[in-house]
Amino acid sequence: MKFWVGVTDKDWFDFLSARQPDEVNFWQPSAKPLTRALVPGTPFLFKLHSPHNYVVGGGFFVRFTVLPVSVAWAAFGDRNGAGGQAQLLARLQKLARTGVTSGAAIGCNILTEPFFLDETDWIPIPEDWAANIVRGKTYDTAEAHGAALWAEIDRRLVAIKVPDAAWQAEGYPLYGADYLAHARLGQGAFRILVTDAYRRRCAITQERTLPALEAAHIKAYSESGPNRVCNGLLLRSDLHRLFDVGYVTVTSGLKVEVSKRIKEEFENGREYYRYHGRSLENLPAATRERPSPEFIEWHNQKVFVG
Repeated sequence: MKFWVGVTDKDWFDFLSARQPDEVNFWQPSAKPLTRALVPGTPFLFKLHSPHNYVVGGGFFVRFTVLPVSVAWAAFGDRNGAGGQAQLLARLQKLARTGVTSGAAIGCNILTEPFFLDETDWIPIPEDWAANIVRGKTYDTAEAHGAALWAEIDRRLVAIKVPDAAWQAEGYPLYGADYLAHARLGQGAFRILVTDAYRRRCAITQERTLPALEAAHIKAYSESGPNRVCNGLLLRSDLHRLFDVGYVTVTSGLKVEVSKRIKEEFENGREYYRYHGRSLENLPAATRERPSPEFIEWHNQKVFVG
């Protein structure tokens, strides 16, 4: 099994370790992926900057994407490892050594099920770790150093009682689409996966202004709706609000239906009625990521006000 050891800042680690979130954004100033070897489900370990030459925790890779700082903050908040967007910008500027604005594009490595080791459990870096490594390194359990490091990680995961990870089934790791179908994804990962599946365009209007787009749950998260792409729609923010309260829905035939109650209650709605009866303009390319009939039926029956 291959896994990644990524270099990170101790302040980032300490901030998140104190909060124990269900997901993290391992951000980077560069929009270039850390490595092409990362696929969903790959274990991603944290190694602190020198002089703290230890592996101190990790998570499981979900997706690499490039986002404006403001959108990364909106999606992940303090799970970016910072107490506010201003602090995130300050940390980015320190690493980039140039001015970074809220509209600047940064690389985002989305990780789920993160774990943070107590200092007494930190693992010394492998002997083959080179001092000039800046971003990270791939290891393989088929090789001596990788096998030894992973054995130490595995022992600590059992000791700290990390729940059985979704990446493992009958002793074998899941990767790619299989991992995403089973992983315990957080709200931030859900938002980004839906955003990318819909190619950053509103499903109804094809609006492309990213800060105006939101990932809507078809079956509400509060009603046990899963954080899976097939339970999501990328919608312009006003349409998202109307969808959540039942003034707009999507039929089993993937057509937009707008409630007559918008006009009855607000004496308005021309902007929305023009979409009534239209097929969704934009859908994910992968069939498995398109809206699930089960979740659409739930929204039609439980939320839409007719």
